[in-house]
Amino acid sequence: MKTTSLVCLFLLLLNSQFTIAQTTVDDPEIKKMISEVKSENMEATVRKLVTFGTRHTLSDTKSNTRGIGAAQRWVKSEFDKYALESNGRLTSKIDFFTIKADGRRIAADTQLGNVMATLKGTDATDDRVLIISGHLDSRASDVMDSKIDAPGANDDASGVAAMMELARIMSKREFPFTLIFVAVVGEEQGLYGAKHLADVAKEGKWNVVAMINNDMIGNSLSSGTLLRDNTQVRVFSETIPYLETEAESKMRKSTNRDNDSPSRQLARYIKTVTNQYVEQLDINLVYRNDRFLRGGDHTPFSQNGFTAIRFCEMNENYNHQHQDVRKENSVQFGDLPEFMDFEYMKKVTCSNLATFSNLAWSPKTPTNVGIEVKDLTNFSTLLWTAPAGKPVYGYNILIRETASSHWEKTIFVKDIKAEIPYSKDNFFFAVQSVDEFGHSSLAVFPVPIR
Repeated sequence: MKTTSLVCLFLLLLNSQFTIAQTTVDDPEIKKMISEVKSENMEATVRKLVTFGTRHTLSDTKSNTRGIGAAQRWVKSEFDKYALESNGRLTSKIDFFTIKADGRRIAADTQLGNVMATLKGTDATDDRVLIISGHLDSRASDVMDSKIDAPGANDDASGVAAMMELARIMSKREFPFTLIFVAVVGEEQGLYGAKHLADVAKEGKWNVVAMINNDMIGNSLSSGTLLRDNTQVRVFSETIPYLETEAESKMRKSTNRDNDSPSRQLARYIKTVTNQYVEQLDINLVYRNDRFLRGGDHTPFSQNGFTAIRFCEMNENYNHQHQDVRKENSVQFGDLPEFMDFEYMKKVTCSNLATFSNLAWSPKTPTNVGIEVKDLTNFSTLLWTAPAGKPVYGYNILIRETASSHWEKTIFVKDIKAEIPYSKDNFFFAVQSVDEFGHSSLAVFPVPIR
């Protein structure tokens, strides 16, 4: 009896310092925004983009009804409509640039243009930037055929429609720092639009917190295997950062943090937030930058040192991507709207919205995050420095077993140092800042402190 009392006293004292399994705080404004996501809006956007016949990067730029130029101008006109409800904070443009002939998929020097909407932040001292994209261009079987119909309903009018739905909803709200919504071009010809924007961001020293790429998020039925699943979506993230320094490489190896790159932390963040806000959708964390034989617009951002991931449907249907529109043996080929699952696409868009808005309202990440390794103990001591800027309500210490892909436990603390009853030899940890409404920053992996 006496031993039991001592154990209870110890646990009481322990829990007075921090809270295990903190009650999750749902932001009613985020829930309201999610309720505003409409599958019929996105279906209308997809079908409108299909009406341009082809959106091939090298297609007609002069026509008002067909080709990439007409599609660009229409997307910008939609951004301009959203701007009317933004109190002047949302502005749009077509960011033109020239690509030299590459001897492969760009036959001659060509002017391209990304369609961008920028939502200006309310805090002039907060230089953070969030970017969300889909690619506007489409293709058929021959990547160089700019004349044939290439509807590109799922690849990637789906990503563009999701991005535009976020712009429509979020432009009515205020966020402390800059959000960029962009329909990039040149993806099928070599990721040229994304590379241009990533280079602009790098040269301009933009503080890009995260880049989210949506590419094919509207199909739930696989070809061949005929698997149908509208409850999972893949998030691809790189393991070792492209621009890892020698010092960072040594630290990664010494702490075994191969699965804790910034992009992996963003992917886990998406999984956590989606579980909180979106019903019947699970994030499948794919530990690859992208699929075999394919590429995505997040890659140029990763190559420039930014944190970037790709959303992509769980089951791909190869009858309806990169195919001429035709019928063979009673099988319809071509990327057409009638083969899309718009309710599935709505859920993926809600995941994007929950993630993007949480990050947009979050405090900055804690700095100087470390873990003490000077003593042999079954407890772990973590410490960090409070971030500048927006006030922090507290911090989440995230915990997972070393073989786990995602965070399994959360300890909430108010201080900037905590000793927790989990061995540093058996678990991985990270720390994120949290505001009073539950918006959390990205997680920071600790470095050893001797």
